[in-house]
Amino acid sequence: MTSSPTTAPPIPEVPAQAGPGEVRDRLGDPAERGSTTIAQRTVERLAVHAISEVADVGGVARRMFGVALAGEDLDNAAKVTANVIGDRATLDVWISVVYPTSIATTTENVRGQLMRRVEEFTGLRVTRVNITVTALHSPVTTRTGRVR
Repeated sequence: MTSSPTTAPPIPEVPAQAGPGEVRDRLGDPAERGSTTIAQRTVERLAVHAISEVADVGGVARRMFGVALAGEDLDNAAKVTANVIGDRATLDVWISVVYPTSIATTTENVRGQLMRRVEEFTGLRVTRVNITVTALHSPVTTRTGRVR
């Protein structure tokens, strides 16, 4: 008895620049294609990168038992923890801000950037961003002088 090989139905081609709605229309119901899971750690790393794109924002010192192990520094990365449930994410963020920049304006810029960029990269809707400002920094100045 001979059986003919079975082939999967062809996958429709989608242009590289297709929008989300166009992709959905061409590929059919997402439930039939499988699922995509985005790890919390992935969201955290994307969020740290998104924060680095905001001016006058720096990171935090590493801490043990709530005590800073080194000085707060603009060159350090921000700290982010994410909680992902379904298609929604909440973020807890720790940053430092350059003085005399407005903390309220800066944190709103960070919040907006996080909501836009995380959704852009992952499709997750960020429903809440809790921000803790851990330090204020003087503006970075370039020193000129003799080297000894």
